[in-house]
Amino acid sequence: MTQIRTDWTRAEIAALFDLPFTELLFQAATVHREYHPPEQVQLCTLLSIKTGGCPEDCGYCSQSVHAESGVEATKLMDVQAVLQRAAQAKDAGSQRFCMGAAWRNPKDRDMPAIVEIVKGVRDMGLETCMTLGMLTPQQSAQLAEAGLDYYNHNIDSSPEYYERIISTRSMKERLDTLQNVRDAGINVCSGGIIGMGETREDRVGFVHTLATLEQHPESVPVNALVPIKGTVLGDMLADTPLAKIDDIEFVRTVAVARICMPKSMVRLSAGRESMSEATQALCFLAGANSIFTGDKLLTAPNAGDDSDAALFAKLGLTALQGEEPMRAERSTVPAE
Repeated sequence: MTQIRTDWTRAEIAALFDLPFTELLFQAATVHREYHPPEQVQLCTLLSIKTGGCPEDCGYCSQSVHAESGVEATKLMDVQAVLQRAAQAKDAGSQRFCMGAAWRNPKDRDMPAIVEIVKGVRDMGLETCMTLGMLTPQQSAQLAEAGLDYYNHNIDSSPEYYERIISTRSMKERLDTLQNVRDAGINVCSGGIIGMGETREDRVGFVHTLATLEQHPESVPVNALVPIKGTVLGDMLADTPLAKIDDIEFVRTVAVARICMPKSMVRLSAGRESMSEATQALCFLAGANSIFTGDKLLTAPNAGDDSDAALFAKLGLTALQGEEPMRAERSTVPAE
């Protein structure tokens, strides 16, 4: 079996990116098959449970108060309304239900409702994932006690490029939240966005940051930027060659992430609606084994259930049935 390493160097990761494309895909597919069933892809559903009004200035986000995207701020959804959407997601075949709230960090007054939502979704037999912004150790512990399976907090890009797209929160603060979540015993979901005008060196730095954490994230979403009018990046990259990441370079990033983090679920996330079936097929070959289903991801468009079903049928893929490797491994470790 491929050794699980957390001591990757940037030079080693850069060398993977530089491999001939077919060799890189062969290596990634080989690693993937050691830990994952190659014909199975995890289906996840993402719901915005509190939209807009976020004080952060992330240059890609339509939910920032700094953006002129037309997204109106809403209050936290009613618990029962969230549970109804979760039930619909399960009926559509989703294994994991992910919920996002446009906050810099949740207020303590919000936590009782969040806890109730987590418990309710888990009672349906769905995996639960939340992304609520930065968390304190106490809030992380509350979510862990409620039974939250995953917490998503993306690092977005390399430490160097991060500072060019966000000024209201540091990379260190993001990593601190990941550590708080990990310390509480919650599985970590952390990835980033490709195609924000970053260089190959930044993509190397992005993978390096995640692959050298003390423990790899159980889930690594790889997003292609969806340039949204009214956002800093959306306006800056509109109608320019930078507006869409080269498909081959995107697949390379997925493949390198798979090689460096063999057991992690690598999720093909935002941007799929603009990808060809061939590009998505190459991503699955390169080790992507998780997608978001449905017509919308928070406020961005998504491919939709029908087109996903047609693509899966064409490629001979099926929905993941068992547990992901890292979670299954944890559940079999005897208590000390």
